[in-house]
Amino acid sequence: MSTATTPLVVFGPSGVGKGTLIKRLFADYPDKFAFSVSHTTRAPRPGETDGKEYHFVTQDTFKSLLSENAFIEHAQFSSNFYGTSVRAIEAVQSTGRRCILDIESQGVRQVKETDLHPVYVFISPPSMGVLRERLRGRATDSEEAIQKRLATAITEISYAREEGACDYIIVNDDLDTAYNKFRDVALGNPIQGDTLPPLDD
Repeated sequence: MSTATTPLVVFGPSGVGKGTLIKRLFADYPDKFAFSVSHTTRAPRPGETDGKEYHFVTQDTFKSLLSENAFIEHAQFSSNFYGTSVRAIEAVQSTGRRCILDIESQGVRQVKETDLHPVYVFISPPSMGVLRERLRGRATDSEEAIQKRLATAITEISYAREEGACDYIIVNDDLDTAYNKFRDVALGNPIQGDTLPPLDD
C-alpha cells in the first residue's frame, strides 16, 4: 500500500486541536484526503444526512456488523455505539484519497490488532496547564467535565509514551508550526517529531 492510500490515524486529547488541523488540511487539499464515514446508533441531529456525517443504524444492525467483524475499531459512549468499518475505509481509498481517522486511544489499540497498518499521529498539548486553559476557554463544559477530559488526556499521553504507540508526535503549541508538520506527514513527507510534555504541570 502506497503512502498516498495508507490510512492516517490521528489521536490526542480533547481540546488539543485535532479537528482544527484536519479541517485546515481538508480545505487546502480537498482532493487528497477524506474522512471515513463511521457507523453510529445515535439519532441524526438536525442537518445531518445518513451516509454523510454518519451511517445511522439500529443497535441490532450495529451488533450484527460487530459479530461479522465489520469494524476495525468501535466504542460505546453513553448508550450509543460508534464504529469505523473496513468498508468505509475502502470507500475512501477507492476514490484515490487518503483516509483520515480521528479516533480515541481505545480505538487505536483496536486498530493495532488488525492488518490495516496505518500511520499513527499523536497530537499533544504543549503542557497539561495549557490544555486546562484551552478546555476552560471553550466554555462548553462544566468543571467536572473538564476534569474528566484532563484525566483522559493523561491516559492518552501516557499511552502515546509507550514504545510503538505512534509514528509521529506533534505538539500543538503554535498552530501554524503544528499544521506544517501535520501537513507534511499527511502528504507522506517524513518529519522530526516532537517530544511529549511532562504530565505534572
